[in-house]
Amino acid sequence: MSTCRPSIATRLNGVRITPFARIESLVAQLRKIGRSVVDFSTGEPDFNTPQNVQIAAVNAIESGEIKYTAVGGTGALKAAIALKFKRENGLHYTPEQIIAGAGAKAVLFNALAATVNPGDEVIIPAPYFPSYPDMVAVCEGIPVIIECAQERGFKLQADQLEKAITDKTKWLILNSPNNPMGHVYTGKELKELARVLLEKPTVSVLSDDIYEHILFDGSSLPTMAQIEPRLLDRTLTVNGMSKTYSMTGWRIGYAAGPVHLVSAMTTLQSQSTTHPCSISQAAAVEAITGPQDVISERKIEFRQRRDFIVAKLNDIPQLHCANPSGAFYVFPSCAGAIGQRTKGGKVIENDSHFSAYLLESEGVAVVPGSAFGMSPHFRLSYACSMGMLEEGCVRIRRACAGLSP
Repeated sequence: MSTCRPSIATRLNGVRITPFARIESLVAQLRKIGRSVVDFSTGEPDFNTPQNVQIAAVNAIESGEIKYTAVGGTGALKAAIALKFKRENGLHYTPEQIIAGAGAKAVLFNALAATVNPGDEVIIPAPYFPSYPDMVAVCEGIPVIIECAQERGFKLQADQLEKAITDKTKWLILNSPNNPMGHVYTGKELKELARVLLEKPTVSVLSDDIYEHILFDGSSLPTMAQIEPRLLDRTLTVNGMSKTYSMTGWRIGYAAGPVHLVSAMTTLQSQSTTHPCSISQAAAVEAITGPQDVISERKIEFRQRRDFIVAKLNDIPQLHCANPSGAFYVFPSCAGAIGQRTKGGKVIENDSHFSAYLLESEGVAVVPGSAFGMSPHFRLSYACSMGMLEEGCVRIRRACAGLSP
């Protein structure tokens, strides 16, 4: 008897698996056959979750906090999130304006799925987190990519924003500190963007602040709703536990914004994941309300790693690496390697070729800049040990030394 396989929805046309998952698979294959791989592709802090947070999770299990919770998060978690926004951002939200989900990525997706209609446009400055355009595409919207120039700090400018907005524009996505570049928008720069948005009342702001606490060199993080209160009802501020508290696998993200939007996101979430893990929610409450010393301690270590990797990469003739102000990535240009040949005679034609060459020749896994909408670059995560950074830099230097004009 013949069978008919389920057909795939056309909304998935053009949607790709994340580059991180693809590279993770390649790394696993190489390690399986005994190759040594230095993996710089993953945006995951190597620190453990703070001890007090782990204890809170164990206590939650032992006290029976293992049942279903309210869809948008427990009352305790929403109160903690409201406290965080008041304490750190000067923003005041009620529980009805807050939602917690299974990671910041899920919260971002819910926001877009709850608001984007077919043909709606979402402005995404490049370089960008690779999932943004695909999330928009799944929702049958149109990602509008704006390439941000190096001489302007790779940041979206007010004149670019103004030209990009049409009567179909629904959202502007801002990510600061930025993944992959690590740049941070200043209050003045956000004010300039806000000036444009105030004249475009149908455009809302999706502010992805997930790297908020990983800042260097005296940088501070203003967020759009804080900088321009008149945009408060048009801004969804998204954050999460993964980067600040090394809680990647716990899957807790959250957002605060206008009640009608949060309500729609909650309805949508009720038909998908329902709520984030009850135990993770209890742990998140402790992370937000407990001692915060770990943030500054780990930031010092991230800064030391940043300084090391930037110096080492800039000492390689084919590479140039800007000094990031936040997050835990560097995004070097590999323009100097384009057009050069490997010892096997292959020509490095683009950053994807260069990244593949690093993996094949020296077992160094990085993510090509094309995945972030910006070539010729590659992203390297320094959320790993100094020993791993040292070994990786030796290998990258050796790979580049093996190229010839």
